[in-house]
Amino acid sequence: MNGVQFDQHFYHFLDRMIREYGDYFYMLLVYASVPLIAWILSGGLRRRRHRIEPSGPPIIIVVLRQSAEPDLEPPPIIGRESAPRHGNQDDGFAT
Repeated sequence: MNGVQFDQHFYHFLDRMIREYGDYFYMLLVYASVPLIAWILSGGLRRRRHRIEPSGPPIIIVVLRQSAEPDLEPPPIIGRESAPRHGNQDDGFAT
């Protein structure tokens, strides 16, 4: 039996197995994929790094921010100042 005949027998075997048991293979792969995906998402494919022991005590950095004091006066209004009108006291309302 040469390589070509072996390939033909092997592919016929695979075709027959898929034809007869394909639905079982599919369900097996579906149920096997759930733990596989969970393992991958939990970091199963990452390489393990060797932890280097620290040579001294840990350094703690604390940043304290000082709050700015709020302005006591409101900002100036730019434009004309509102003053009471003299003369015509008509404020636009019909009487």
